[in-house]
Amino acid sequence: MIEPQAVHGTTVAALIASGAGALTAAGVAFGHGTSNAHDEATWLVLWRLGIALDSDLDEAALADQAVDAAQQAQVAALFDERIRTRKPAAYLTQEAWLQGVPFYVDERAIVPRSFIAEILADGSIDDWLSDKTHDVLDLCTGNGSLACLAAMAYPDVQVTGSDLSTDALAVARINVDRHELQERVQLIESDGMANTPGPWDLILCNPPYVNAHSMTELPAEYLAEPKLALAGGSDGMDFIKQLFSDAPSRMREHAILILEIGNEREYFEAAFPRLPVFWLDTSSGDEQVLLITREALVRHALADL
Repeated sequence: MIEPQAVHGTTVAALIASGAGALTAAGVAFGHGTSNAHDEATWLVLWRLGIALDSDLDEAALADQAVDAAQQAQVAALFDERIRTRKPAAYLTQEAWLQGVPFYVDERAIVPRSFIAEILADGSIDDWLSDKTHDVLDLCTGNGSLACLAAMAYPDVQVTGSDLSTDALAVARINVDRHELQERVQLIESDGMANTPGPWDLILCNPPYVNAHSMTELPAEYLAEPKLALAGGSDGMDFIKQLFSDAPSRMREHAILILEIGNEREYFEAAFPRLPVFWLDTSSGDEQVLLITREALVRHALADL
């Protein structure tokens, strides 16, 4: 094994530059809150030094801030752990951010990064909702971040976050309590929709959707996450097929389902060639998150009879 490149520097800026170089040299994988070595190095350095993550690094005073020898050693140790273990940075800091909101996370739950968070924040599905939208289900809630964001986005709704993993639900409980949403967000254990009778006005779901071949090629950082939250069967559609079967009877007449499928659009369209959906724009493009009406799901089910 190649020894990690030593991280050093006597200022914040120097540590970030050195850290980015070490991450690049080590060939670590990103995608758990950052997309490149510089951003991840910035995250790790600021977190380790106790500096607010939204600090303005363009300010010379911060960039040139001196770092003593003890702090330098702490930063170097954190980068060494990131490189040696290949754990996502979020597991090392035990914090991830979505739409500017901090959430606790550890190895019991997948690192939150769903593009559905953008949909909730930008209001792009608001025209599909109404004053009759009261009951929201966040299926496969993981650490509860989407359930919390939905409650924040829509103050008049009640949100239920469900997950098969009791470990993930324990992490979600930390976040619901952290954001003081106990009266509006409840958490339940459920295998798919088995324990979620509804009826629901809005269902959010970021399910396990990675196909079997892709699972074998995932970087170590992704394999550090619970497999239950990732593996979707041979074509990645196992959970989604059951969801489409179960959901209509648990949705109110004008309800909608927001579903994230990652990079699996080809497999999704092969599995559901006649299902009309609306693809939603996110920072990743318009092929990862889709909207489906209850009516479309009902017609799809009838067509398969």
